[in-house]
Amino acid sequence: MISGFATSEETKKFSEKFLTENYNSVQNLHLSNVGIGTYLGEPDSKTDEMVTEAVKKSILSGVNVIDTAINYRAQKSERSIGKALSELISENLIKREQVFICTKNGYVTNDGDIQEDFMQYVMREFGQSGIVKEGDISSGYHCMTIPYLEDQIERSLKNLGLECIDLMYLHNAVEGHPEMSKSDFLENLKKVFEFYEGKRKEGKIRFYGMATWECFRATSDNAMFLSLEDVVKIAQDVGGNDHGFRFIQLPFNLHFDQAMMLKNQTVHDKQKSILDSALELGIGVFTSVPLMQGKLLEWAKSKPIFADASPSVGLLQFIRSTPGVLSPLIGQKSSQHVDENLEVMKTKSMSKSEYDEFVKKLVS
Repeated sequence: MISGFATSEETKKFSEKFLTENYNSVQNLHLSNVGIGTYLGEPDSKTDEMVTEAVKKSILSGVNVIDTAINYRAQKSERSIGKALSELISENLIKREQVFICTKNGYVTNDGDIQEDFMQYVMREFGQSGIVKEGDISSGYHCMTIPYLEDQIERSLKNLGLECIDLMYLHNAVEGHPEMSKSDFLENLKKVFEFYEGKRKEGKIRFYGMATWECFRATSDNAMFLSLEDVVKIAQDVGGNDHGFRFIQLPFNLHFDQAMMLKNQTVHDKQKSILDSALELGIGVFTSVPLMQGKLLEWAKSKPIFADASPSVGLLQFIRSTPGVLSPLIGQKSSQHVDENLEVMKTKSMSKSEYDEFVKKLVS
């Protein structure tokens, strides 16, 4: 098990090897304004090797934000990341303290290394052991009970080969429990935050957050809607001013633009977008699906505004330059895609005036 966690001193040293303007300072850490995601791919050994190599190449290209989840590729994405970290550290190419490792729990998952029917695995591993009881698993195959989350944290630590995870997200919890009332959800969320605060004290996680799909982008009359201000208040009630709830993740791209365009949140009695709300509340925002799993690339090729860069670089440049965004998380497995996407790390993000001019051209 690799000891340590991302630190201010070492992430700064890491950033100084590259173009330092491409790092954001948050929670006294220096984090790359592009991160790597590890969602897609089959749970097979070939993809294991591709993900491991893509993570290694991304880190050596200046990326120190690594995102995954225990259910991605049925636990195998975490293991591929763990292998990449172990190899880079053993070769003295990086230090553990230079990279920010994020994972997620909540979804019910099987194990891609065990050839067993999904439900047989779930019943044997979680049901027979008493980790989950009847009614614990939602219709969306989500579970946010403390025994289950406890089990999942321990598995993630083992999969990653780490003693401490930098950021643990509760994964799509609102979306995963469509049948739960808002009051019941917030009551359960408080228990989860209490649990995460305990794990911080044990040194098993450094920060926690919520990785979401819809709840922070929905209109306030939508059953999926969640107020970020309410969530922060719960964290403050549980952990005081030094609470560990410091990050969220949500989709943001030129199609999913609600995070920037929709003023659905209320902070100090003022209507704001989720990105502006997060800035005011001191919450960092990582964004997912910057290319909509490649669907935006063909569209971007036809736009003159992207003529000076490849479509992926142009799209990443827009997102990482958007105020309030820490890093878009780009999924990449092939060496070719890593090379193409991370060309963006060789140039600075847009200044405010450049960004405003870009947006003006984009909507014209």
